[in-house]
Amino acid sequence: MKSTIQSLLKELKQESLVTRKMLERIPSDKQDWQPHEKSMPIRQLAAHLAELPDWISLAFTTEELDFGGKPYELPSWVDNSALLAILEKSLAGAEKNLENGKDEDLLPNWTLRNGDQVLMTITKGELIRHALSQTIHHRAQLGVYLRLLDVPLPATYGPSADEPSF
Repeated sequence: MKSTIQSLLKELKQESLVTRKMLERIPSDKQDWQPHEKSMPIRQLAAHLAELPDWISLAFTTEELDFGGKPYELPSWVDNSALLAILEKSLAGAEKNLENGKDEDLLPNWTLRNGDQVLMTITKGELIRHALSQTIHHRAQLGVYLRLLDVPLPATYGPSADEPSF
């Protein structure tokens, strides 16, 4: 029987394959494009998507994250190779932490706060699950952006209209 850590590592690796394909397809001249004034520009959405595996590392290396002490800053990128480097670095850290982790490491609480305001307190395992869910959510957003820009979408959990097979 697989441990929870092994299952999370497998899922991270599977999701990263599609995430990488999506980030590779961002048109270089559309980094500031956004589908609506309330939507994030592609530059911001893609940076967040690329750095999300770092949140898995946070589960193993911290007890909390306080935006009050240090405002949240997205990594900056100028082209797709720089964006993919951000992804690869965050994936490497997440994979290393999961490979060296134990299921009991997932049990302690972890807190996200903004100074005195607690935004959430969840277990470290729930933080990892949250990071994976956020990856899937934001990747789907990026898929909508790319579709609106008429960029072919990769197959994800099955074929896409642009890639009928895996």
